[in-house]
Amino acid sequence: MPIRRKKTTPRRLSTLFIVIGVVLIAVPQIFKKPIVNKANPTKVQVQEIKTDNGPIKIDEKLLSEQEPAQPPLRIVMPKYNIDLSVVEAPVINGVWETSETTASHGIGSASPGQIGNTVVFAHARAGLFLPIRDIQKDEIIYVLTKDRWYRYQVSDSKLVNPDQVEVISQTVDEKLTLFTCSGFLDSKRLVVTALPYRP
Repeated sequence: MPIRRKKTTPRRLSTLFIVIGVVLIAVPQIFKKPIVNKANPTKVQVQEIKTDNGPIKIDEKLLSEQEPAQPPLRIVMPKYNIDLSVVEAPVINGVWETSETTASHGIGSASPGQIGNTVVFAHARAGLFLPIRDIQKDEIIYVLTKDRWYRYQVSDSKLVNPDQVEVISQTVDEKLTLFTCSGFLDSKRLVVTALPYRP
C-alpha cells in the first residue's frame, strides 16, 4: 500500500524558514562565550563585539591599564618662572634640532610616564632654560602631555662635555633628563636628571 504524503503548504514552509533562521542566529550566540584569562579570572579578553553596524574586533593591547605614549607638550618649573611649550625635535645631520623659541623633546627618547629616558632641552637663554643653572635637588618639574600632567623630582644636576652622550641614552626605568648649554662659550652641557615624584 503506497504511503500517502502530506502536501507542504506555503504556511508550513514559512514557519520552517523562521525556525531555521532563529536557530542560525541563536546557536552561535549561545556557544560564543568570553575567554577568561585563567591567570586573572576577573579580566575578560574581549575578542569581538556585535553592534547594529556589524561586529567590532577589539585589540587586547588597547585594553592595557598602561597609559598610551604621548609626547610632552609643555614643561613647567614654577620656582624659576619657566612655562614653555615643548615641540618634537627631529634628527638633522645626526643631532636633534633645537627650537629657538620653545623647549624640545628629542624624537626617539621616551615619552612621559613610559619606561625610558624622556629628554627635553632648550637654549640657555632668558625665557628658555637659562634659570635651570640654579636648580636644586628635590625640586619639582611638571610635564604636560595631551591627556595628563606628570610630576618629576630633581635627583641630580651636573656639567658634562658635549660628547658625553650617555646622559641622554635610554634607561631601564622612567626618567626625565633636561639639558642646556653652559660654561665658557657654551663649552659644557648642564644636565638635570629627575625621577617620577609619587608622594
